[in-house]
Amino acid sequence: MRRIALLGATGSIGGSTLDVVARHPARFRAVALSAHRDVAGLVARCRTASADYAAIADPALEGDLARALREAGLPTRALAGPAALEALATLPEVDTVVAAVVGAAGLRSTLAAAAAGKRILLANKESIVMAGPLLASALARGGGSLLPVDSEHNAVFQCLPAGYAGDPDRHGVAHVVLTASGGPFRGRSATELDAVTPEQACAHPNWRMGRKISVDSATLMNKGLEVIEAHHLFGLPAPRIEVVIHPQSVIHSLVAYRDGSMLAQLGNPDMRTAIAHALAHPERIEAGVATLDLAAIARLSFEPPDRTTFRCLGLAYDALVAGGTAPAILNAANEVAVEAFLAGRTRFCGIATTVAATLEALAAGPIAALDDALAADAAARRFATGWIGRRDG
Repeated sequence: MRRIALLGATGSIGGSTLDVVARHPARFRAVALSAHRDVAGLVARCRTASADYAAIADPALEGDLARALREAGLPTRALAGPAALEALATLPEVDTVVAAVVGAAGLRSTLAAAAAGKRILLANKESIVMAGPLLASALARGGGSLLPVDSEHNAVFQCLPAGYAGDPDRHGVAHVVLTASGGPFRGRSATELDAVTPEQACAHPNWRMGRKISVDSATLMNKGLEVIEAHHLFGLPAPRIEVVIHPQSVIHSLVAYRDGSMLAQLGNPDMRTAIAHALAHPERIEAGVATLDLAAIARLSFEPPDRTTFRCLGLAYDALVAGGTAPAILNAANEVAVEAFLAGRTRFCGIATTVAATLEALAAGPIAALDDALAADAAARRFATGWIGRRDG
């Protein structure tokens, strides 16, 4: 029986995780759940999972959460505030932490889980983008493990040999290929993108995701963040991490080997496959996802990404090459710009412009401690907020 703390329970990853958990009640139990501000959603999922603990990240909502749990007749203990997420991540009775909090807000709890020796199922790519070396160090100190839940990195993980341990040359790995659907605006020009709306940007053609990650997918920033994540997860430099547009979202990623072979992981675009793989690894369990009907799909197509129109992908590669705090600066500026776009305060194309301006204005420094990442994050947020305030992105 794996006992799970699910951080980010009310999002799409949270819902998919609880679906898989419910299919295997003898193997998994969600002991603790968290949400950002969605009290009603958190209480509903606590009822479904019979969770012992519930944490709301916004401390102002602690009373609302406690009252809602009482009114629902649930004995679930209520916690609140950023420290509450760290408390759930380090509970003695928890052995597995699903890190699915969106954005930089998930960094501290992910690091806490790593230092506590937990088995981490990482869906919060921002944590490793902001502080990859710190997360690796915390995992080494705590003796825990990390399994990627992002469909692309989970696919790479499945295609790598057992015992890979971040050594591509020893195992004959030439490079990895991360696939991208291209989002809802594939093939459009920058001029056509200038007036797109948040609703259009969030209408992903294949995946059901939250609004922030949907916008990141539309700008290709999500793929850029995944390139940085792949660097830290698999020990590969930027030139050995490729991105290819694959509109069908059937091949989730590939690994190319020195002998010319390429191994790919295929599946329907449903996050429950990657979640079930990570939850049960090294076993395989039923996830509620149908097997591909290859004859019905009939055609798989690929094309290079348009880095001129979708500048965020190139900006992420630049930040990876720059190293240090540059990825944290990139991530923070992007979070500010996406929030502004969703609120109608900047244009879609203003997201890349804001990120580029922030990277140019702020010099990257070394990242030796958590404070380095947090200071870079704060500085980037201040600059990006001011930049958007001075102009329309």
